[in-house]
Amino acid sequence: MKIDSGTTAWMLAATALVLLMTPGLAFFYGGMTRAKSVLNMMMMSFGAIITVTVAWVLFGHSIAFTDNGSSVLNNIVGGFDALGLQSLVDTATKDDGTGMPSLVFSAFQLTFAIITVALISGAIADRAKFGAWILFTVIWATVVYFPVAHWVWGTGWLNTMGIEDFAGGTVVHINAGAAALALALVIGKRHGWRKEPMRPHNLTLVLLGAGLLWFGWFGFNAGSELAVDGTAGLAFMNTQIATAVAAGAWLVVEKLRDGHATSLGVASGAVAGLVAITPACGFVDPWAAMLIGLVAGAVCAYAVGLKYRLGFDDSLDVVGVHLVGGVIGAVSLGFLAAYPFLEQQSKGLFYGGGIGQLGLQVLGPVAVGGYSFIATWIIGKIIDRTMGFRVSTENEITGIDVTTHAETGYDLGTVYASGMTTPNGPLTPAPAPAPKKVEA
Repeated sequence: MKIDSGTTAWMLAATALVLLMTPGLAFFYGGMTRAKSVLNMMMMSFGAIITVTVAWVLFGHSIAFTDNGSSVLNNIVGGFDALGLQSLVDTATKDDGTGMPSLVFSAFQLTFAIITVALISGAIADRAKFGAWILFTVIWATVVYFPVAHWVWGTGWLNTMGIEDFAGGTVVHINAGAAALALALVIGKRHGWRKEPMRPHNLTLVLLGAGLLWFGWFGFNAGSELAVDGTAGLAFMNTQIATAVAAGAWLVVEKLRDGHATSLGVASGAVAGLVAITPACGFVDPWAAMLIGLVAGAVCAYAVGLKYRLGFDDSLDVVGVHLVGGVIGAVSLGFLAAYPFLEQQSKGLFYGGGIGQLGLQVLGPVAVGGYSFIATWIIGKIIDRTMGFRVSTENEITGIDVTTHAETGYDLGTVYASGMTTPNGPLTPAPAPAPKKVEA
């Protein structure tokens, strides 16, 4: 086995960066919830790391990235040649010495599967049973994510047709956003939604999480070139450009609409830019990355309010940011693609391409989003009807951290302040000292 050491070193680093994004997502989501469910929210992300890893090793990689030999069936799902990853040991992705160990490629793709599943959890914050969520992650990854990855990045039908998705706008964000909408509808609204304030409890955690996501996303996007070359550099730079512009655009919308530019807005805008540039980062010029970021930041800032108009409780705006942002990025390639990745692909309309590629860039989000929504609805309904997907109203009001995990995110027992409780009971303020007598 002969491998390229530079490519391998970069892909090991990129894999670690993408894996870091899921704990970053846990901070981002955890800070956006109420204090009584911050640990449960973070546990949903860490739970996805466990379950998706096991499923990926056993059969996920095989379903997504192998050929089953059938010209018809292979359009939908891969084969079983890599069950348990045993066939990947001591093999390289290319025979000409320009590849990497096959297990490194598999590990990189595994981190994508993990964060895609974890993204869905933001739509059902504060009210989902942890056991039901764990079961859902395994079934959803098997039925939805692995086949969709095969469609777009493997040898499936969308890839064969020539759809462009450099780093996962369709596979990751549209897929997760559509699933989040379906699951939010299945589980229903939080108790007191639109009647009680449900503001983020810790915006410092939100900004920390956004920063970790931004940092890890360079591995997410630039690593998707699977090489150390000019395209990886283009993807890296475009990621920074679109993210910064989107964050600024979101703040401008907030200032004009609400009179205030907020920390939650800059974090959400940055994520919207990261989402939108993901499918396009290796295909577009830097000026186009600025345009994509501008559109995504402004449009997603308005899109997060759709849940109030349409009446669905997407707790942490997965639909408004990931579904809408993913669609913006995917469709933009029909206009802005300048560097076709596969032979059958064509440039966007602005670069002299025809209408065909634009049609493909619309077909991809419709097909993946529609399949993900329907499949997730069915999976969610089955789990809800059998073991129940939602905690009781009493437990929801009390807080899932205490009722499910027997923990709290913040132990304030040693903080002695007026009205606080100490380990020995209520704090009694010390009597004020008597004034000293002043002799004439």
